[in-house]
Amino acid sequence: MPSSLEIAQEAKLRPITEIAEEAGLLPDEIDLYGRYKAKISLSVLDRLADKPDSKLVCVTAITPTKFGEGKTTTAVSLTQGLGHIGRRPVLCLREASLGPVFGIKGGAAGAGYAQVVPMEDMNLHFTGDIHAIGAANNLLAAMVDAHLLHGNELGIDPLSISWRRCVDINDRALRDTVIGLGGRANGYPRQTGWDITAASEVMAIVAVSRDLFDLRERLGSITVGYTREGEPVTAEQLKAAGAMAVLLKETIKPNLVQTLEGQPATVHCGPFANIAHGNNSLVSDRVGLKLGDIVLTESGFGSDMGMEKFMDIVCRAGGLEPSVVVLVATVKALKHHGGNPDGGPEAIEAGSANLVRHLGIVREFGLNAVVAVNRFPQDTDEELEQIREIALAHGAFASEANEAV
Repeated sequence: MPSSLEIAQEAKLRPITEIAEEAGLLPDEIDLYGRYKAKISLSVLDRLADKPDSKLVCVTAITPTKFGEGKTTTAVSLTQGLGHIGRRPVLCLREASLGPVFGIKGGAAGAGYAQVVPMEDMNLHFTGDIHAIGAANNLLAAMVDAHLLHGNELGIDPLSISWRRCVDINDRALRDTVIGLGGRANGYPRQTGWDITAASEVMAIVAVSRDLFDLRERLGSITVGYTREGEPVTAEQLKAAGAMAVLLKETIKPNLVQTLEGQPATVHCGPFANIAHGNNSLVSDRVGLKLGDIVLTESGFGSDMGMEKFMDIVCRAGGLEPSVVVLVATVKALKHHGGNPDGGPEAIEAGSANLVRHLGIVREFGLNAVVAVNRFPQDTDEELEQIREIALAHGAFASEANEAV
């Protein structure tokens, strides 16, 4: 069995212009980034405004363990399977942050023969979206400090400034810092720090904005700190929001790539679910709903994190109505939650309380859940059947094993 990297490198990619044309995009609705990547103009939403939205499927999971349970792999494999039987699916995923890519988590393009390609581009700089978000974030930070240095007309209390800089690398030495040392020319000395770009407020804002004008308004509402009288100071008051929006005018456009089997995939934005709403961009979902007949969108972490935020934040902001939820589980995760990673049926039974709770969360939103059990080589047929029976007994619409190939 070749590695995921070898599979991705040996793949025969189709020109992205072909993928776009088959998806229903016009030539002037895409901006090419080489042969295999493109950005989608939001003008497609105006052109297809009267077309009914397609079905929306949210892919989530039980509480994930250290290395994840394979939500992305499941979302990709479902997309490829639907394409194989003649449907017109569109996959919507988040962009990869360099921090997790170079950390323990690795890439964010799926695995094995269920991948989105070009995998290496996606996991590195891609189309530059994350860097642009970092630039917009840091522009505002620089304008805050420049405002302090040049008279502080708004009366900002330096000790109240909450706006931090960001960088797309896990760099713990920058988490808590002092800036402005070296004399007056270098600014006002104060304590601050850096966040990873995926955890920045600008990332969360881009991901939930409906268009460039909505983005501009949301950026202006950012609170950077408070006056000495306790009044909030915003990016609009600092006259930073317009410049930030200009830096993000291309970033707001979803990125188009493809699965290994040639289905369209939009990969756009990457807010963390423990910091923000943890889903790909709203515009990415909206474009997908106009192009395909089934859209598969993945939420970060478990149903109690990314999926709940998808329902409560993204769907409300964008008027989205999911049709079903795919809940990913694994034998190893249930054993882990049962307190014995090397255990047998009793560990799965104990850990199934986690699965049952997540099924309950899905039902609270009035949706059915299909439990997809990602099968690993060490899993037995008996273990998979045990999980299937537990899932069905606790209200799952269906439960099937997602077999590796």
